[in-house]
Amino acid sequence: MAITKMLASITQYISEAVMRIFGPTDDAYPIIGVQPFSGEPYKKGTAEIW
Repeated sequence: MAITKMLASITQYISEAVMRIFGPTDDAYPIIGVQPFSGEPYKKGTAEIW
């Protein structure tokens, strides 16, 4: 009895992982488009030399 419960829980765990990987995405990102650059531009003379 304990072996069948353990096998059932392992099977459920693996099948849920497979469904999560191969299922449709559930991302809720807003569609906002391209964002403007708000940082400072790169200056070649001020970069550290490696």
